[in-house]
Amino acid sequence: MTLTASPAATSEAASAPGGRAAAAAVTAVLVLLVAALAVADITQGTAAVGPAEVWKALTAHADPADASVVIASRLPRMTAGLLVGAALGTAGAALQTVSRNPLAAPDTLAVNAGSYLALGLLAATGISVPLLASSGAAFAGALGAAAVVLALSGPGTGTVRLVLAGSALTLGLSAVTEGLLLLFPERTQGLYAWSQGSIAQNGFGGVVQLAPVVLAGLVGLLSAARRTDALALGDEAARSIGVPVRATRTTAVMCAALLSAAAVTLAGPLGFVGLCAPALVRPLARRVRPFTRVRAGLPVAALAGAALVLGSDVLLRALVSAEDAVAVPTGVVTSLLGALFLVVTAVRLRDPGADGTAERMRVPSRTVFLATTGALCALLAAVVVAGVLLGDTVLLLGDVANWVQGRAARSVSFVLDTRVPRVLAAVLAGAALALAGTLVQAVTRNPLAEPGTLGVSGGAALGAVLCVTTVPAAGSWGVAGAAFAGAAGAAVVVFGLAARGGFAGHRLVLVGVGVSTATSALVSLLIVVTDPFNATKALTWLSGSTYGRTLPDSLPVAAALLIGLVVATARRTELDLVSLDEDTPRLLGLRPAPARLLFLAVGVLLSATAVAAAGTIGFVGLIAPHAARALAGRRHVRVLPVAVLLGGALVGTADLVGRTAIAPAQLGAGLTTAVIGTPYFLYLLVRARGSG
Repeated sequence: MTLTASPAATSEAASAPGGRAAAAAVTAVLVLLVAALAVADITQGTAAVGPAEVWKALTAHADPADASVVIASRLPRMTAGLLVGAALGTAGAALQTVSRNPLAAPDTLAVNAGSYLALGLLAATGISVPLLASSGAAFAGALGAAAVVLALSGPGTGTVRLVLAGSALTLGLSAVTEGLLLLFPERTQGLYAWSQGSIAQNGFGGVVQLAPVVLAGLVGLLSAARRTDALALGDEAARSIGVPVRATRTTAVMCAALLSAAAVTLAGPLGFVGLCAPALVRPLARRVRPFTRVRAGLPVAALAGAALVLGSDVLLRALVSAEDAVAVPTGVVTSLLGALFLVVTAVRLRDPGADGTAERMRVPSRTVFLATTGALCALLAAVVVAGVLLGDTVLLLGDVANWVQGRAARSVSFVLDTRVPRVLAAVLAGAALALAGTLVQAVTRNPLAEPGTLGVSGGAALGAVLCVTTVPAAGSWGVAGAAFAGAAGAAVVVFGLAARGGFAGHRLVLVGVGVSTATSALVSLLIVVTDPFNATKALTWLSGSTYGRTLPDSLPVAAALLIGLVVATARRTELDLVSLDEDTPRLLGLRPAPARLLFLAVGVLLSATAVAAAGTIGFVGLIAPHAARALAGRRHVRVLPVAVLLGGALVGTADLVGRTAIAPAQLGAGLTTAVIGTPYFLYLLVRARGSG
């Protein structure tokens, strides 16, 4: 028997609070907001073309020069903002729905990074392809990245794991892309500035070609809306009513990847629009019932995304001069807003603690420990010797001996005068980062914590790049001081916001990812707005390159490493205790708070000086402590020397490979360690998921 409602009942339901009338009213308000932002956007620019001239241009009564500005530049820019914002907002909403994860987005699933890498590969090969073919390559990269991240975080579970996996994969893919930028600067010219996300267009050509692609993605999502709604009931319940769960989820992810790829092709990776737009709609869905359905929620998310992109563009041009706004990408503003949203979400998140169980490891005998330490010392010595001898010019040990005695030929002296400081900077920076990671992981009792994932390295990079780009004549101690100030500021923010409930849970790492994102956006802003010489210098430095280092540049990190080793060794018992739990230190008469603060301060000092000496190098502070505990057990009297030796050998090897693998071209050690560290970080997440 079929039940039908009377016309009066239907009318009453439609006009009830939270019904169709409310949904129509909210949609109308969003449409008006987007329209107002669009009008404001086309009235802003470098040319003296105000609202009156724009109106005349649209009504065919304007001066030809004014009409050219409006038709060829401002209208395409505004239209691109609408199209890209709608695409990313819809993609984010679809990904969050099918994964049942409020933090799923094209950024957190590394979709944008996959598209960026695919387009970087196209540019590096020098192959000229049509815009639609570029979008196809971006779609393939986006889909591959999303598949990897979603495989690590199942539907409805692993909210934080998804962000961590996506952030790690983004770092690895971005490292490969940045390597292409450094290796092929002529072919990839302008790609870095574009990668920050800009809706500036040169005519309607790109918008016209990619609009059908975006429309196809939207139609695909709307056609699967009923089946996607059923996924909210859970996989088993959806299967019980005949919904093909895997096919539905695959269709939604493919459509979201298509939308993201089109947006990246047109405007570059606009950060976090796909994360924030659905988050703005989510409170509305709690009050307006129709928005809980995908068919009604997707258009609203599209409007919210368009409002975010256009609003960011309008805000940017309102805060800075028109000339400066041309150089500053819109994506910097959206990334800062997204980072703020991620930090707020992390602070409010109910954190169940770190995934997985405690590490199970053997305790080696003293003889085994001494043998391991001796082998690592030999390995580090071999890395140093190889680093000094190998490069674009191969030397012999006799050349080094003559150089030490001051009797080397001029050509040999020139090579060693530039190569030895680089090797020294790499080894010292790796040792400092490994020691910093060991201290941070012990204090926070979080195996995923390290200076890079906690935003400390990002803060140091921001301070150092600010010093490099604004005071090019600054010396090594000046750069180190600026890096320490930036690292200290980032550490205060991260540890202060994550202090509630202790540091052992995922909140700490999630806040760190947000702060790291914000610092990356600010660093990109500094690089883009500075002159080309400093931009190239800063970009090379951010890749973890030791190029151009001198012996004085290594003095700050050497001093910090010495201080760190003395403090950690002298207070190794306290370090063992604070790494256990909160109660044991108190029972033994130790106040954990001052000890924790001391170790964190030393870790920040080590990270800052390492970044100042060798640039941004990620994952060393993660890999070295893990490997050290596997080789030496959990007692820090043994972990500390093993971790320091491993860190120095790892970065020394990465620097050697970067200098010799494709000589005379070079890659930064940070790019190499990112390529190595990303799979290891993902492996840790998989292992934690399995043990959990």
